[in-house]
Amino acid sequence: MTAEGFAAAANVSRETLDRLRLYADLLVKWQAKINLVGPATIPDLWRRHFLDSAQLFPLLPEKPAGRERRLVDLGSGAGFPGLVLAIMGAGDVHLVESDQRKCAFLREAARITDTRVTIHALRIETLAPLDADVITARALASLEKLLDWAAPHRSAHTIHIIPKGKEAEAELTEAARRSTLESTRHRSLTDPAATIFRIRVTDHD
Repeated sequence: MTAEGFAAAANVSRETLDRLRLYADLLVKWQAKINLVGPATIPDLWRRHFLDSAQLFPLLPEKPAGRERRLVDLGSGAGFPGLVLAIMGAGDVHLVESDQRKCAFLREAARITDTRVTIHALRIETLAPLDADVITARALASLEKLLDWAAPHRSAHTIHIIPKGKEAEAELTEAARRSTLESTRHRSLTDPAATIFRIRVTDHD
């Protein structure tokens, strides 16, 4: 997939695409020094990472009245999906990543794309509660574990938007043993075997 093909599939403006191009170019440059994404995915960067992230944008909840929507991306890595969603206008985006080198990349990517994000260079378990409207995570851990990590940051209104692979249904079944979940499933644009879950936990503390 080309950048133009991505723009058509994700329905982004020319300005947004230009910012994402800067991000993509920086990623390829830094990839030579640190392992930001799987090397085999670089030739298909626009589909495997950018579109895979951007497809979550239409699933975001409405912006709250009187304030920005707060999105917390757990285990941001190279910024997928959190930084892509921030560039697309997700709102008050918080990127949580414990790898200091990846955090350095995220800071530079945010700078060159003129994107306001908050980067938390620490382990998820040590993150102070953030009262998120949206929590995302990509290729990080099981759904059950993700919901555990998300617990301090959610309230009754919080929506979790989590892409999952071919074991998605098994992971949802396992997670539902411990929590009462309202979930909807959405088809992935990038992987026919994948599912995007949109989940609200209804028995939050």
